[in-house]
Amino acid sequence: MAFFRKIIGWVLGLIWRITWRVTAVVAMIIGLAVFYFYASLPPVTEMLDARTRGSVTLLDRDGKVFAWRGDQFGGQITAETVAPALKNAVIATEDKRFYKHFGVSPRGVASAVRINLREGRGPLSGHGGSTITQQTAKLLCLGVPFDATKWKDENAYETDCRRTTMWRKIKEAVYAMAMEARYSKNEVLTIYLNRAYLGAGARGFEAASERYFGKSANEVNAAEAAMLAGLLKAPSTYAPTNNLERAQNRANVIVGLMEDQGYLTKSQADNARANPAALSDAAAARAGGYFADWVMEAGPNFLTSETTEDVIIRSTFDPRLQTAAEDALKWVFDNKVREGSKAQAAIVVMSADGAVRAMVGGRKTKVSGAFNRATMALRQTGSAFKPFVYAAAMDLGFTPNATVVDEPITLNVPGSGPYTPKNYTKDFKGRVTLTEALKHSLNIPAIRVSESVGRDNVLKVAEDFGIKSDMAVGPAIALGTSESTLLEMTGAYAGILNGGRSVKPYGLIELRLQGEEEPLINQEGGMGERVISENAAYSLIYMMNEVIDGGTGKRAKLPNREAAGKTGTTQAARDAWFIGFTADYVAGVWMGYDDNTPLTGVTGGGLPADIWRETMLRVHDGLPARQLPMIIPIDPKPAPQAQAQPQKQKKKKKKKQDDPAERVLLEVLKSILGNN
Repeated sequence: MAFFRKIIGWVLGLIWRITWRVTAVVAMIIGLAVFYFYASLPPVTEMLDARTRGSVTLLDRDGKVFAWRGDQFGGQITAETVAPALKNAVIATEDKRFYKHFGVSPRGVASAVRINLREGRGPLSGHGGSTITQQTAKLLCLGVPFDATKWKDENAYETDCRRTTMWRKIKEAVYAMAMEARYSKNEVLTIYLNRAYLGAGARGFEAASERYFGKSANEVNAAEAAMLAGLLKAPSTYAPTNNLERAQNRANVIVGLMEDQGYLTKSQADNARANPAALSDAAAARAGGYFADWVMEAGPNFLTSETTEDVIIRSTFDPRLQTAAEDALKWVFDNKVREGSKAQAAIVVMSADGAVRAMVGGRKTKVSGAFNRATMALRQTGSAFKPFVYAAAMDLGFTPNATVVDEPITLNVPGSGPYTPKNYTKDFKGRVTLTEALKHSLNIPAIRVSESVGRDNVLKVAEDFGIKSDMAVGPAIALGTSESTLLEMTGAYAGILNGGRSVKPYGLIELRLQGEEEPLINQEGGMGERVISENAAYSLIYMMNEVIDGGTGKRAKLPNREAAGKTGTTQAARDAWFIGFTADYVAGVWMGYDDNTPLTGVTGGGLPADIWRETMLRVHDGLPARQLPMIIPIDPKPAPQAQAQPQKQKKKKKKKQDDPAERVLLEVLKSILGNN
């Protein structure tokens, strides 16, 4: 018996000797590893913002934030200065023993492994049991800096850092212990609060609080703190900008944890549940996604989409007008378009100087990085191009009362043969005034006028007004066979409203670095050189006002407010346009299918005019009615024998010096327009 006791004692002693030696060796290795990481850790202040790219904050016309791009960092906060409710919410949610462990919680790891196995997962899959210190170590990628030659981008870098393997878990634990040795508990928590990703491009709780609530993380209440802490589990899933109700439900879970752990009394918890966190106006609106994407393109990539700095862009954007356009589009599609239709539409609203106030690039409005039909889609303009034909004629001295014959015509086009245009209505009106021709969008008169004044003149007027897309050649140019974007076309109409000067649409007023006063980029755009005379522009405005008063655009008519515009429908109705203006704003509407499928029963004077009208009703809500700057002819209905020649206007014009070449040209014009 004594022999067996000696054997057992010897075995146990051997085990002990081996165990303590192995333990000592392991402890020494861990200690050396901890010391290695400890020596490499920089001061806390260098750990708070390590983004590889910066952010862009976009301000509206009143200087208020309406959109963000890139990785937002709101500024440094500390565990001592942050709102106590937020500090408590994070600890209650992520690591209730944070102030009691040495960086690693064996109890937490064991509990997580047990839960994972019980739920049928691997021991390291699902619940990780990581402490806040370990999560911070992971956020720091265990001290491995981003290398552009090794990772494609920051997302790939972070994905690699989040990989969970046994070796990485061991390394993570060692790194966490090094952090605990190097920093105080509050310093570790400070790093965590500043580096955690919380959805919508927000890095750190300060950025997230500003992003979602419009206030500092130092000022949030219990309900807001709970919502922010709830984002840590799944930032995109629980982001309140994606689903506010889901975010509020998650916040209620956090409030319960705070109550259970003594951070909130029952009455405080009940109050937090009864008054859930609400989004700031800017976050709730999520407005201007298409506009924000477009205005970002106004600056160089290294200061916008690829910036490594924090940039502020002040813009022309008007949230009220954006909401007006979005609501109008939704109302028309909900009430006047068949359910299930895949048709798309776009809207641009701008001031007469080209300052873009609102932009809708498609039916889905709460977007970022989406295809923008207002700026990217090149589409045939149809009869929406005709005002530039008549602008050329007005600038050569014609008046709205000048006449042209609407009857069959065949033109020989070199290389194409005979060209016989037809009117949309398939009939002919005989002799009509230029006003009547535009009012009813007659094709043959538009071609006759274009041919008489010269296609080159029409082309130059359109290009000078800002239509830079390649123009079609041939007589059909008068009918809008060329392609353009809605933004270009709306800007060109703005040139008519402002009295005949060219316009370059713009959205960026200034771009500067955050914290700097001097801008790096100032406004590039606005009104440019004169294209046609003021009298020509004001005469054309009268003609376009007639289009809405009783012509093809009468569905766009506004109650008690003058408006002018033009419809446009392309061949086979693949595109439908309505562009027009009041004395205050210019708005353009395009409608069609992305794959060029013809619209069914839609012309520019139909649904696009409805969208335009609904938009402008909302845009002008509360604004006093102002008269359009137009010249009304003395006799808007001249005798049929009236010829296409300049007539006296109500508004006095400065008499031009007699030019023999111009006199000859006018005689030619009279001959063509009067006798064909």
